Formats: sequence, structure tokens, C-alpha cells
Amino acid sequence: MVKIGNIELPEFPLLLAPMEDVSDPPFRRLCKAHGADLMFSEFISSEGLIRDAIKSRQKLDIFDYERPVGIQIFGGDEEAMAMSAKIVEAVNPDLIDINFGCPVKKVVCKGAGAAVLKDIDLMVRLTKAVIDSTNLPVTVKTRLGWDENSINIDEVAERLQDIGVKALSIHGRTRAQLYKGEADWSHIARVKNNPRITMPIFGNGDIDSPEKALEYKNKYGVDGIMIGRAAIGYPWIFNEIKHFLKTGEKLPLPTMQDRIEAARNHLTWAMDWKGDKLGIVETRRHYTNYFKGIANFKEYRQRLVTTDGKEELYKVFDEISDVYSDYEFA
Repeated sequence: MVKIGNIELPEFPLLLAPMEDVSDPPFRRLCKAHGADLMFSEFISSEGLIRDAIKSRQKLDIFDYERPVGIQIFGGDEEAMAMSAKIVEAVNPDLIDINFGCPVKKVVCKGAGAAVLKDIDLMVRLTKAVIDSTNLPVTVKTRLGWDENSINIDEVAERLQDIGVKALSIHGRTRAQLYKGEADWSHIARVKNNPRITMPIFGNGDIDSPEKALEYKNKYGVDGIMIGRAAIGYPWIFNEIKHFLKTGEKLPLPTMQDRIEAARNHLTWAMDWKGDKLGIVETRRHYTNYFKGIANFKEYRQRLVTTDGKEELYKVFDEISDVYSDYEFA
């Protein structure tokens, strides 16, 4: 069993990474149904929360069936981070996570996300401001360092644990790498094997199959794995990994009907949450992944991303179900 504060997770938990414009309640609901053990909101700007920005506030929506669930915040100002932690605590998540890993320019140029990797003293102050203003467990997600010449994750882990951080998720790339190249988990393993480190260490980066999950579990000894991009349009990956770790056998691939059901549920839950118009538009980005690699599917993909009415969309799903009723995935 893995513990984060008073949160009990199963042995070797699988975490859904917080992803901007992806990890919203409908997507999290699907991943939970398919085996995710701990999930996080999309990252939320501390400044946006304080300004009462509508988009930031909406990202605070969590539901009991998701638990345990964390809300992730980011920012570069201590007072704003402390105030936003109090706002977050009011919606009663199970934990607060701080993003010190996002590499995108619009976040980094504000001195937040991965930019904080250039100033560990600031990272410690920002984190302590959050810890001091909440009774919830506080965790952190970060990267190895700013670039390959400044990998500082060892010092980061020790200093964050010393001020009370309850778990650390490490993406095995530097900020300079963005999402290119291969994630280097050897640095994550070194943090995990540091005798001073007692908090759970979760590895993140490049896990896209049950075989790789088992290989990295054995090779690097982490307490659990965080999965991001591989779950987009493929929430089945969580149960596939769990089954493989337990039995050494692979589950059958999701059928065409499984994929249609997931896409349809995703659409329905998105409309329930954000209204028909926004729900329809925001689910479009997922269809390519749900129906990846299917022969002669271009026409249906086009219709899925251009149809505006929900009844018409459900008819497209019914048509796909009929036409591809015998389709088998290799």
C-alpha cells in the first residue's frame, strides 16, 4: 500500500497525469472507470483563481466518484499560491498538487511551471506557502531540471520532503527537452534510492504499454507510475497495465464497440458538464485517438469533428457501430 498523507492507494498505483485541455471531469471519469487510482485536475493558475477567472474556477469541479482526486495549481508568487490553496481547499479535494514541470512558454515566461526549476529557493518558498495555508496533503509534479547542464532533482526532492511535501511525481525530461527525446528514468531511480527519501516517488514519461510499465517498475523501483499522453483516447491502458503486472498476460484489445461506447460516454458526460455546444466542441479533439489506425475511417472522423447536433452525432456513432460491427484489431 502507498500512502500520501492519510490517502491510501493500492500497491504500485497508476496515476493519471494532469493535462491541460484534456484532464477534465469527463475524461477523468473514463480513466477512473478503466482503472486509474489517483487523478488530478487540469493545472490551474493561482492568479486566475484569485481574479475569479471563470475558466480557472470551472477547473475546480470535482465529483465524489473520482476520489481520490487532487487539484493542481501553478504560479510564481508566494502570496497568490497561498491564497489559491485556500480557495482550492474549499472545494474539498483529497490533495493539492503543485506544478513545477509544465514546459510551455506561456507558463514559463510568467516564472511558473518548469521555470521554477531555475530557482530552488523560490520553489521551496512557493511550496511552503501552500503547505502553511492548507490542511490537505501537498504533492509536487516536476521535471529533472531546466536543461541537461542543470539537473537538480536530487536537491529538489530532499528540500521539498524536508518542508512537508507528501509525494513527488517526476517527469524524466528536462524543460529544454519539452516532450522530445526519451525520458531518462535513471535520475528518478536515483531519487527513489536516496536513503533520505521516504515520501512516495512516482515516475512519468513514455509509459505507453503494459510491457514498458513492468520493465520500468522492475528497473527503476518507483512507487507507482503516472500516465499522460498514452491515456488520451485510450483509457483502457490502466487496467491493461494492472492485469499484466498481476498475471503476466495481456488483456484483449478494446473492440470497436468498446471504443464507440467510450467516445459516446465521453461526449455525453462533456455535454452534461459544460452544456451541449461546448461539450460537442471540446470532445472533438479526442476522436482521432479513440479511432486510431482504423482502415477507411476518414469519412467518419470528418463527420465526428464537424457535426454540431448531439442527435446527429449519436446517429454517426450508430452508423459506425453497424458498418464496423465485425472489425477486429490486430
